Amino acid sequence: MAPVEISSRQEAPGLAGHFHGEEHDFSLVLGGPLYQLFRKAHLEDEGFGFPYRRILIVEMIAWLPLLVLVVVSVLSGRSGAFHSFCRDIEVHVRFLVALPVLILAEILVHLRLRPVVHRFVERRLVTAKDMPRFDEAIHSAVRLRNSHIVEIGLLVLVYTFGLWLWNSRADVTYGTWYLNLGNRWNLTPAGYWYVFVSIPIVQFVLLRWYLRLFIWFRFLWQVSRLNLHLVPSHPDKCAGLAFLGRSLYAYGPLLFAQGAMLAGVVANRVLYGGRPLVAFKMQIAGFVVFFVLAVLCPLFMFTPKMGRAKREGLAVYGQMGSDYVDEFERKWVGHSEEDEFLGSGDIQSLADLGNSYSVVSDMRVLPVKLNDIVRLAMATAAPFVPLLLTVFSFEELVTRLVKILF
Repeated sequence: MAPVEISSRQEAPGLAGHFHGEEHDFSLVLGGPLYQLFRKAHLEDEGFGFPYRRILIVEMIAWLPLLVLVVVSVLSGRSGAFHSFCRDIEVHVRFLVALPVLILAEILVHLRLRPVVHRFVERRLVTAKDMPRFDEAIHSAVRLRNSHIVEIGLLVLVYTFGLWLWNSRADVTYGTWYLNLGNRWNLTPAGYWYVFVSIPIVQFVLLRWYLRLFIWFRFLWQVSRLNLHLVPSHPDKCAGLAFLGRSLYAYGPLLFAQGAMLAGVVANRVLYGGRPLVAFKMQIAGFVVFFVLAVLCPLFMFTPKMGRAKREGLAVYGQMGSDYVDEFERKWVGHSEEDEFLGSGDIQSLADLGNSYSVVSDMRVLPVKLNDIVRLAMATAAPFVPLLLTVFSFEELVTRLVKILF
């Protein structure tokens, strides 16, 4: 007896099987005004080539001038500036670690998320009736991704709210390589470049990533509102949506970069501010939980439909099981010879039905596994691992990590 497909709908006429040859192409990162500018400058191509060229150019604008201006300050008699600059872990991690990772993350996001759009059609999750709405969701996402007004708005936000945010947290209790004593705007030459060029670059890159996440979340929300053809007996135990959970790995570099920037801030406080690492344990834990939940949230939008598909599948397979078992017992239990029973396909059909029911029973209502969540949390928390050396010796830290991982 072959397993019967039970969808979240009463019937599924006109499934989108004949759309296999049709293009439903959408890249979250392959577009936008900045992307077009990079292409004209030969810093990017259609397949995200030249990533190291882009990183080099950005670093030459964001970080290298800081070093040059600090050296000039030292030659001008401000001897402590270079030492202060070298000790500023937050700055170096932000520009030499987080920023390159954010640039390279575009490649992984492009490779991981682009096929997701195709799979909704290839796996016949979207019906022919809903195909126009699915296409409109793609077109709407592309329009928002390519909007000049939106990216200009990000720049305006960086030079208004971003400057206000820096002003609110700048420390004027002591001088540093970018700030003289007095007030928050008593900047050194390196400080002017830092505040008005370097920091805005990082903020703009981050805001652009947040915009992309919003576009993706909005797209998934629109898809979740379609009358999807979910099959609770699907072997992936997610009604055919397990590929959405696996797509979360695309966010690993982004989460790592966010963690690295916070780790740089904490490192300055621990190494030069005299505060113990344990004083930040709640902030670090809250940070990890927040960002992991942030990338998981779009998948919860599919939970109501998945839950309904599971309930309907259990009801249908339960009824099928009852009917089949009654018929099986009437035919075989106490009314047959052993030689008649041997070789019969009825027992195999009963086993197949039981396996199908087990698959439906084990179906998850969130298309992600616990292991996927743990790996995202590890990617976010990984930049904090070196700070554990302020608490444990290197040998003890390695031993503890090996015990955790293995």
